[in-house]
Amino acid sequence: MAVDIVYETHSLTEDNENGIATGWLPGKLSERGRLLAAELGARRRATGLAAVFTSDLHRAVETARIAFADTAIPIHQDPRLRECDYGQLNGCPVAVLAGERARHIDDPYPGGQSYRQVIQATSDFLHDLAAGWNGQRVLLIAHSANKWALDCLLTGAAIEDLVDAPFGWREGWHYTLPADWPTSGPGSTAHQPGAPPRPQP
Repeated sequence: MAVDIVYETHSLTEDNENGIATGWLPGKLSERGRLLAAELGARRRATGLAAVFTSDLHRAVETARIAFADTAIPIHQDPRLRECDYGQLNGCPVAVLAGERARHIDDPYPGGQSYRQVIQATSDFLHDLAAGWNGQRVLLIAHSANKWALDCLLTGAAIEDLVDAPFGWREGWHYTLPADWPTSGPGSTAHQPGAPPRPQP
C-alpha cells in the first residue's frame, strides 16, 4: 500500500496580490483568497481524506480552517511544511527574490534557509507520514518550496530545474508516497515531538 497525497498551495494572500515574497512571515488571505479557500474545501472535503496537514504559517492555517470548517476531518499543523525562510529577504518584492533563488539552492539566504534544507525538512515529514498513514489519503496545504521538494523527492525532479521555472498554479497535485519509503535511519524524525499524529484505532 501507499499514502495518497493530495497537495494544494495556500490560498491567495494580500502579499501575493501585491507582489511580495512572504517567506516565513505569517501572511493573510485576501478577500479573493478566502473565497478560493472555500472552493478548495468544496472540491476536497468529500474525497475520502483521512487528515489535512498544513504549514503552521498563518496563511496556510487560515486556508485549511476556511476549507474544512464544520467537517470532522482533522487538521494538523507541522513546521516542516513551512515555506523557505528567506531570512533578510522575507517580505521583499517577488521581483527581487526571483533573481536570488538559484543562488540559494545549497547556500542559505542570509539569516534563513537553503532550498536543500526545505527538501530535507519535507523528507523528514514524509518519513513520518509513511509510517503513520500508509494506505490512506491525506491533503497537504503548504507553499511553493514544498511543492518543489515533493517533486524532487517523489518524482525525481531536480531542484535546479524548478527554482527558476514558472510555478504554474492549478487546483492541486497528486503524489504517491510508496509503502517502502524509509521510516528510520538518517534524517528520520519519527521519534521526535512534532511528528504527524498517528491515526487513532
